[in-house]
Amino acid sequence: MTKRLVDLWGALILWLTSLVGIVAFAYPFLLQQVPRDALTHRSENALAALAVLVTLCLIAVLVELTSGRMNARTVATMGVLLAINAALRLVETTLIALPGGFSPVFFLITLSGYVFGARFGFLYGALSLLVSAMITGGVGPWLPYQMLTAGWVGLTAGWFHPLASRTRWEVPILAVFGLLWGFLYGAILNLYFWPYLVGATGGGWEPGLGLSEVIRRYAAFYVVTSLGWDGLRAVGNFLLMVVLGAPVLKILRRFRQRFQVEFEEISPHG
Repeated sequence: MTKRLVDLWGALILWLTSLVGIVAFAYPFLLQQVPRDALTHRSENALAALAVLVTLCLIAVLVELTSGRMNARTVATMGVLLAINAALRLVETTLIALPGGFSPVFFLITLSGYVFGARFGFLYGALSLLVSAMITGGVGPWLPYQMLTAGWVGLTAGWFHPLASRTRWEVPILAVFGLLWGFLYGAILNLYFWPYLVGATGGGWEPGLGLSEVIRRYAAFYVVTSLGWDGLRAVGNFLLMVVLGAPVLKILRRFRQRFQVEFEEISPHG
């Protein structure tokens, strides 16, 4: 099997992982009725999604190593970055009461995907949430959905590199990117439990609703329950990138050059 073919398999596995994530988020909306024991039903689905997601991520890492896109030093770099994010998450949850939904872990996920590429960014984002959840005791039905959404943060950051790196506004662009994902992360993550809520603020989801009504109800729920929380995360992402973006970018690029990490992008078309 040629390296090019193995590399193609690597891309397909990551796209398959994202597809599994989309199906996992969309599944509740395909039900004919809200299950009576919604919490048990949700937990069972989350456990299955977590098992599939972790397996696909591990396979993706092995394929990346086989194709040569990643090497032992690249994996070591990812390990160091995972340890840093896990430590930040531990400090955040046990020692420092950060405001709202702000978490510093998204800062490194964004920059790692931006510097090392979209595939690295997806794997790093997903594994960051997995490792930090294990260390902080944050394992629950929300974990696979957090992993997927964080992976998408790193993936899309890699896509932004060709655009942002050619301008003088690299850090401001990344700051706006973090700002937008501060809101998107919460808006996407809510979808894993919102369909199971009966009598949700603004009206919950019900089978048979039209798309416009689903959007209206979810928007009302989001504004009342999540907008302020996500707003603090978005502002935190923005400020952290403005203050520390440039020096950390410089450090990560030195790592990439020293370890000769192959830097290629996955276009949205594969």
